[in-house]
Amino acid sequence: MGRRILNDALRTIVNAEKRGFASAELKPISNVVASFLQIMKYRGYIKDFEVHDPHRVGKITVQLQGRVNDCRALTYRQDIKAQYIESYKTRMLPTRQWGYVVVTTPNGVLDHEEAIRQNVGGQVVGYFY
Repeated sequence: MGRRILNDALRTIVNAEKRGFASAELKPISNVVASFLQIMKYRGYIKDFEVHDPHRVGKITVQLQGRVNDCRALTYRQDIKAQYIESYKTRMLPTRQWGYVVVTTPNGVLDHEEAIRQNVGGQVVGYFY
């Protein structure tokens, strides 16, 4: 379960969206999950999220918006250079118009647009659309 915390959290969000729920509860949590959700909130895919008791096992309550079609976490962290992020995005996402690839960089966890703007590469954590 340790390596799949992000994957389980994202699958819970997708399943709750498909069933039409207004919120989802994620357990256990990590800092990467919180960073991923912060990017999803900034891009308008979720309404809000709240972290409960982050120092123990903790949980996150996510307010859903009905906009997430799919989100996946890569269990293998794939290294990617800044110049290849755009080609990776076109390969993984269904269209050019919507969706984001999330990359962990030395500057923190960023989506692909911010990583290209800052010209930094890193490891691909996952994607959502």
